[in-house]
Parts: sequence; structure tokens; C-alpha cells
Amino acid sequence: MSDLRIRPAAARDAAAVLAFWRTAAEGVSVSDDPAGVAALIARDPEALLLAERDGELVGTVIAGFDGWRCHLYRLAVRPDVRRQGVARTLLEAAQERFIALGGRRGDAMVLERNEPAHHAWRAAGYTPQEQWRRWVKPLTAD
Repeated sequence: MSDLRIRPAAARDAAAVLAFWRTAAEGVSVSDDPAGVAALIARDPEALLLAERDGELVGTVIAGFDGWRCHLYRLAVRPDVRRQGVARTLLEAAQERFIALGGRRGDAMVLERNEPAHHAWRAAGYTPQEQWRRWVKPLTAD
């Protein structure tokens, strides 16, 4: 997609990203607030990747690397531009980031109920690992 620009998010993008996720992302994360996005960008300024076309936000992915694992979150594409290579381009950019950082394997958080996303992840070469389950514990009393 030659007309697609991928860039890391800046602090000034936080409000636009949150608004975008409300319409393009499936589900809500505990960190979907200005403080959460700002903390992500401050901690790892290259992690939140934005896809833009003609200056408009059309996709996002968080490509976080903790020094051990490569984690992918919040892959979201604006509904009217899905199936046009935006997700593939974002995932390729994330993979390039991971390889440059020394990462060896990417893993993605994908909601079970989000069937359309399963197709996108499979097309990108990801497969579910049925032997694992995510265990969580809220760290705040919200």
C-alpha cells in the first residue's frame, strides 16, 4: 500500500487513538484512557504504530517488546478500509521493529469472539496456541 504511511504515535495522538479504538477496535482495554496511552508512549515511544492515509488514521497496532517476548495488541483497522492491506502493512512494520530489537517470536492478544480478526491473524501467519490461556489480575480497584 504505497499511499499508506506507518509512523509511531506521539503524545499528541492519544485522544485521536482513543476515539479511533472506540469505532475500529473490538473490546475495551483497562488502559484505554489518556493516561494509559500516554504511559505507553512515554515508556516505549516506538511501540504504538499508526497507519495513516491522506493524513487520516486508518489503523493501529501496539508492538511491545519487553526484552524477552514480542507482544502485539490493539490491531485495529477502520471498518471502511478493511481488507485493503492495512493490517498486513502494520504487522509487517511491527515484525521489522521486533527483528531490529532482537525479538524471536511475536504473540498476539485476540478475542475469541472476534472471528473476523482470526482470519486476519491467520493470513499474517499467526496460529492460536491452544495449550495456553491468559491469566489476569487487575492491579487497581477500578
